[in-house]
Amino acid sequence: MIIGVAGPYSADTDVQRQQNLNAMNDAATAVLAKGHTPLIGVNAALPVVEKTGLEGDARYKAIMDISMAVIDKCEALLLIAESPGANRERDLILSKGLPVYHSVEEVPNASN
Repeated sequence: MIIGVAGPYSADTDVQRQQNLNAMNDAATAVLAKGHTPLIGVNAALPVVEKTGLEGDARYKAIMDISMAVIDKCEALLLIAESPGANRERDLILSKGLPVYHSVEEVPNASN
């Protein structure tokens, strides 16, 4: 399965944002180890948005637009923690009748 990984990204400091991103990447590594393809929307968004110079609400909107497009292609979601953006990703997956996992342990091993 293609499994999106969602959690908080936004934070007050660069250090906190990096810690949040590291948590999502660690979870994605565990999803990959279970035989699935992990995707993180913010990982797709950040390199693009960084080059735009956008700030504030426009930056957040661009990050979320790209993140939502990525998550829309997923077959499930691993929600490692709630945030407004992560909850939007969760709601998109739920609206499609697809599974949302709340821990890596809930993600089934891929069958070959």
